[in-house]
Amino acid sequence: MRLVAPAAEHLASYEAALRRGWSPDNIRLEVAIAEELGRIASDPADFLAVLNDTGRGGPITLPDGSQVPRLPGFRRWMWDGEICGSIGFRWQPPGAELPPWVLGHIGYAVVPWKRRAGIATRALALLLDEIRQLGLGHVDLTTDPDNLPSQRVITANGGMLVERFRKPAYGNTEGLRFRIALTPAAGRR
Repeated sequence: MRLVAPAAEHLASYEAALRRGWSPDNIRLEVAIAEELGRIASDPADFLAVLNDTGRGGPITLPDGSQVPRLPGFRRWMWDGEICGSIGFRWQPPGAELPPWVLGHIGYAVVPWKRRAGIATRALALLLDEIRQLGLGHVDLTTDPDNLPSQRVITANGGMLVERFRKPAYGNTEGLRFRIALTPAAGRR
């Protein structure tokens, strides 16, 4: 498995995964599937361009209905000859601090038929290697307290639990925040 920048040669596989019911967004699920399929149908080239520079898009709507500015970032697709999932990175240059509506720097989702094969762990390691070049001291990732597979992915990549917190814009549910240091030698695989 490797990470690839979203490109036309991978788009049919990505679209097929969406049509099978997989969502690259663990919060907005079916809404995100419909939006992405609509954007692909409307303008595939623009869809791919936005994924490669997510700061290009307009504001985002949070689950509570409020709209907030979109941060710069990008997505990579997990690829082993077909789509395995998606992993995205967002940040607020020049530092590692995030606005309160952004829960973490990195989000990922693996297609159900490829889970439990170490794909997310490998994808996170590869993405960390890529973003170390940005000079951030750390990245934060969040997960739900009952999402043990995601917690294992994060800790396998050097993540340390830093806090339990509430997510007001996301139904005021509880979350766990992990931090991964991005020193040049940390997490190399």
